[in-house]
Amino acid sequence: MKSRLLEQIRAELRASLERLSKAAYEAHAAATDPGSKAEGKYDTRSLEASYLAAGQARQVDELAASLRTFESLTLPDFDPGDAIDAGALVEADLNGETTHFLLVPTSGGLVIPHDGMEITLLTPDSPLYRKLLGMRSGESLEMPVLTVADVL
Repeated sequence: MKSRLLEQIRAELRASLERLSKAAYEAHAAATDPGSKAEGKYDTRSLEASYLAAGQARQVDELAASLRTFESLTLPDFDPGDAIDAGALVEADLNGETTHFLLVPTSGGLVIPHDGMEITLLTPDSPLYRKLLGMRSGESLEMPVLTVADVL
């Protein structure tokens, strides 16, 4: 199951990278277009376009790095009773709803639909990631109100 999930994540990252790369190219073209040259001292179109292009170029670089990480990533299997660690797929009851989290090194916050579930990627930067580490099935948190149902 995890290998199919990883492939879905990779496909989502590739599609996002393609869309963002196109947008960054278009922003760069707008910033360097002679038609966006300032017509007066208060005309900031060119400056704004260059800021947008630079920001999108940084996002492209970050997304490409995330994709490279996922291209070489393997996720370990966990046995019943194992403690949550990096690479775990966690099924939890969060405020009365079943939720799924995948603990990964990058792309936190991305939500991937998989086999009828929505799986939220958590990274070490996330406080929830850090709280889940070391927990086992049946253990609970108070903030947020969460009970670990399964570790896969």
